[in-house]
Amino acid sequence: MTASDLLDASFKGLPLHAAVTLDDLGSQGWNIRRGDTSTPVAVLRDAALDANLDVMRRFCATAGVSIAPHAKTTMSPQLIARQLAAGVWGLTAALPAQVRMLWSFGACRVLMANELTDPAALRWLARELAAHPERELLCYVDSLDGVRLAEQAFAEADTVLPVLIELGHAAGRTGVRDRETALAVAEAAAAAPHLAVAGVAGYEGTIGHDRTPETIARVDAFLTDLRDLAAALADRGLFAPDREPIASAGGSSFFERVAQILGPLTADGIRVVLRSGCYLTHDNGQYATLTPSTRPEWTLPPFQAALEVWTRVVSRPEPGLALLNAGRRDLSHDAGLPIPLTAWRDTTDTAIDLDEGAHISALSDQHTFLRIDPDSPLAVGDLVALGVSHPCMTLDRWRLFLLVNEDYDVIGGARTYF
Repeated sequence: MTASDLLDASFKGLPLHAAVTLDDLGSQGWNIRRGDTSTPVAVLRDAALDANLDVMRRFCATAGVSIAPHAKTTMSPQLIARQLAAGVWGLTAALPAQVRMLWSFGACRVLMANELTDPAALRWLARELAAHPERELLCYVDSLDGVRLAEQAFAEADTVLPVLIELGHAAGRTGVRDRETALAVAEAAAAAPHLAVAGVAGYEGTIGHDRTPETIARVDAFLTDLRDLAAALADRGLFAPDREPIASAGGSSFFERVAQILGPLTADGIRVVLRSGCYLTHDNGQYATLTPSTRPEWTLPPFQAALEVWTRVVSRPEPGLALLNAGRRDLSHDAGLPIPLTAWRDTTDTAIDLDEGAHISALSDQHTFLRIDPDSPLAVGDLVALGVSHPCMTLDRWRLFLLVNEDYDVIGGARTYF
């Protein structure tokens, strides 16, 4: 054992005396509700993770689509291993450094859902792919300049990079904005000796952050354009003949629309690949609102929020206000403030009722402002569990998450590498 193998109090949430390996976390006898850890402490409910993996696996099987979950959500080898074991088609990354990490985590196929234009990164990746034929990388192109940069780097290594023609939308992120440009980029990539047109891709999640009929109509229109682009490339013979083409889209909000609208492409031999990432941990805010798993037409179990941050009440300075010892350094707040879930008194091992109107009104760096009924029994020293909105921005604030069972016994851990 080396010092780098030890988890100690430099990992938020561990007891101050901790000196334990990841593998030994589950044998320490710690319980969150009993107060055996430091606070704040971030936990993942193990049963919820398993349930979410199973729901997404069943959805993909029923819909006839594949999934390459966006691993930037967790960047955790332990959680990614569970996704790989669930039979995912591949993993998705956003940056070259993430591609390298995912390969080191054991992934073979990585879809980089972004343009790859860094010459140094292109050259390094080309060399790695040439040296490791068992590895596969696909990335986006949306410009002739992007085609040129990728061709130059992969020509030096004398290997081939599969690329996806990315379609964007007005006021969105990357991606060509019209069909004519998409066809021009595809023709240039198909003509490049060291590139292969492997399919099309897009992202519908930036079109809207609600499920109003108007937003769904705009999502559907964009996905229809993406489907038509895939058909156009197939008709022109631009897909590489030696590989199965793919059409990829789908975050964690509208993936059922992706399956419905892109699904018919499978009849023409085009694999549909979702890139949802937040389904694994889910949340109590943004995705709890947007997930298709709460829609009336959904026939599988709903996704469950697996991620919680447990805090302590450090002050009751005013009637109706409790200050908790977590803040912006610990909790996401870009898509809504945290949600109080439950309160617990570890000294008596009993639940404390939170009034119906209890809510978070603000965060500072290290404090959460919990508004409660002035007569609330919540006291200084009590534990309060918080759910989050947009789990990505909580996950990247923690190097370690404790895995817990439904009694909040610590049964393991998951490291993150952001």
